[in-house]
Amino acid sequence: MGRLTKLVSRTDVTAGKPACLKVEGRSIALFEVEGAYLAIDDECTHAGGPLSEGEVVGGCVVCPWHGARFDLRTGAVLEAPAEQPVRSYPVSLQGGDLWIELD
Repeated sequence: MGRLTKLVSRTDVTAGKPACLKVEGRSIALFEVEGAYLAIDDECTHAGGPLSEGEVVGGCVVCPWHGARFDLRTGAVLEAPAEQPVRSYPVSLQGGDLWIELD
């Protein structure tokens, strides 16, 4: 188990709108999908596109640059051109704040 780091206050998250947050030098894309908070690296593994700016469709995000599709829960590649997954991070809600587990 990694260390928990405060990500953001839940009140600072806009429902249905992804956010790019800087945490310990990392760019993290935060999504709310059906009441669950999901976090992945914000950079597409194909060409570095900002995943927080991508379209969210059924638990997946589509990279806005070239259309690679990633599972928001696992970071797995679901559609090329990306070949490598993005890192996903567990997120928990504690006392009104969202916490991310980093390794």
